[in-house]
Amino acid sequence: MSDPETGDWALWCREIAGCTSTGDTQEEALENIKEAIQLYLQPDLIKLAPSVMAITAIQ
Repeated sequence: MSDPETGDWALWCREIAGCTSTGDTQEEALENIKEAIQLYLQPDLIKLAPSVMAITAIQ
């Protein structure tokens, strides 16, 4: 969707709450929303304390 005042493009992914993006052109907005979806789906790395890893290794 293009903003009539600024000409900027705004896109959102309805399936992912809060996943929105903008761009100066439609192509830029599409690239940006693709990146936003990829980042949303990327697993978070969890850093565990050494003591937790030691307990897990013993079990």
